[in-house]
Amino acid sequence: MLALVENHSLPRTAAFFDLDKTVIAKSSTLTFSKSFYQGGLINRRAVLRTAYAQFVFLAGGADHDQMERMREYLSALCKGWNVQQVKEIVAETLHDLIDPIIYDEAASLIEEHHTAGRDVVIVSTSGAEVVEPIGELLGADRVVATRMVVGPDGCFTGDVEYYAYGPTKAEAVKELAASEGYDLARCYAYSDSATDVPMLESVGHPFAVNPDRALRREAAIRDWPVLIFNKPVRLKQRLPALSMPPRPALVAAAAVGAAAATAGLVWYASRRRAATAS
Repeated sequence: MLALVENHSLPRTAAFFDLDKTVIAKSSTLTFSKSFYQGGLINRRAVLRTAYAQFVFLAGGADHDQMERMREYLSALCKGWNVQQVKEIVAETLHDLIDPIIYDEAASLIEEHHTAGRDVVIVSTSGAEVVEPIGELLGADRVVATRMVVGPDGCFTGDVEYYAYGPTKAEAVKELAASEGYDLARCYAYSDSATDVPMLESVGHPFAVNPDRALRREAAIRDWPVLIFNKPVRLKQRLPALSMPPRPALVAAAAVGAAAATAGLVWYASRRRAATAS
């Protein structure tokens, strides 16, 4: 149960949320494939493969090895992409694509944590260009996300500056606790993936949300509560008083998301070819 109101004489607290399949019903990276196709960043074949990758992701998620392969592809695929071009594409599609797939249950939790006086922090492996505007849409106080290097020409170099994944997420949570004065023993964390166990075990109140099989087993062993979110709803319909960010705020791009999406679909395609060959 959530404490209704924080005791402000005690150290501050926060609620840390993974993004994909925890706050939103799909992969934030794969969701943009059609928009990137229309913008000329990926071809029709890639769009079809992305649809398959989204299905596989929703059915079972991605384990550590799969995520590492995606990261390798991401570095190569986004090299040379013009950041401003991607920003313009996302500015026109972010609200329409993301708002309808936000879980009603997650929106309720975010609202409850804010009402109780806790900060809300989104901690996601997706790119900052995707996660930051989504965080603003949700009213999050802070965002931790993967960051890519941008060269002096305004294009992605193909290098990853910071990868928010696995143990790195837990390290970010601890660093935020130190800088913001959060008492982690009284903090909350939510995720669907076993790769986030380090983040979950770093707080006093971990929750498995729509857990994959590995996290469900871990939650049973550790006696962590399991939550099932299954009601996507438009945020403004649920919270009509919520002030939506202006268009300029939505201009943050999703180049990393596009790269990760294409990386995932390329990997899944290669996996299918290998299975057929065997």
